[in-house]
Amino acid sequence: MKEIPIVQAAPNALKKKPEPGQQLGFGKIFTDYFFLLDYQRGKGWINARIEPYRPISMDPAALVLHYGQEVFEGLKAYRWPNGDIYLFRPRKNFERMNRSAKRLCMPELDVDFALEATRQLIRLEKDWVPSTPGSSLYIRPNMIANEAALGVQVSDQYLFYIMLGPVGAYYPQGFSPTQIYVSEKYIRAARGGLGEAKTLANYAHSLLAQEEAHEEGYNQVLWLDVIERKYVEEVGT
Repeated sequence: MKEIPIVQAAPNALKKKPEPGQQLGFGKIFTDYFFLLDYQRGKGWINARIEPYRPISMDPAALVLHYGQEVFEGLKAYRWPNGDIYLFRPRKNFERMNRSAKRLCMPELDVDFALEATRQLIRLEKDWVPSTPGSSLYIRPNMIANEAALGVQVSDQYLFYIMLGPVGAYYPQGFSPTQIYVSEKYIRAARGGLGEAKTLANYAHSLLAQEEAHEEGYNQVLWLDVIERKYVEEVGT
C-alpha cells in the first residue's frame, strides 16, 4: 500500500515524551499524531490521512451523540529488548471490530488497510513505544457516526480514527489477589443484545455496578447470568 499522507506538526507543537521508568498510568498520555479515515454512503472509505493529534470537531446533532453508533478496539505494541516493536494479533482485533460494526449497522473496514495504517502510524511514532518492563503502546481504533441528524436512523457518514498512547499496566495491582464484588442486581449482557459488540453502550451500563463495588471496597465486578443469576458470566468491564 502507498504511504498515507501526513500533515506535519510544527516542531514546537511536539510533546515531551515520557522518560524511561516514568509512571505512565493508563489512557492519560497521547502521542503527537493520529490516523483518520472518512466514510460517505455511496463513496465508501475516503480521505485517509495522518494528522497532528487534536480535538475532533463534531456537530451537536452528530448521530453518535444521540443514538450511540460507535465501535472501538484496543490493542498494544511492545518494544522488545533488542529495540524491535511487535504487535499482538492485530488482525484479530480488526476482524472483531468489523463484527461489532456489522451489529450496529456501521460500515466494515478493509482489514489489510487498517493494519497497514496502524503500522505506518506506529512507525511515525516509534519513539513513543516505551521500553520499561510491563509498559506498552496502547492503540485505540474508534469508529463514530458523525452525520448531523436527529431521529433514530443509520448514519450516512462515519469517522474512523486510530489514536496511540504509552501506558503502564491496566491493573496497577498486577497479578496480586483482588477483591471481587458479585453483582446480583445488574447484568453485563443478555442473549440477543449487544454483548458481542465492543461499543460504548456496553461500557456505560457497567459503570453503576462498578461504582457500587468501589464504594464497598472492591476492585472488580463479577457478573452473573441474566436468567438464574447463579452462573458466572464475566469479570470486569
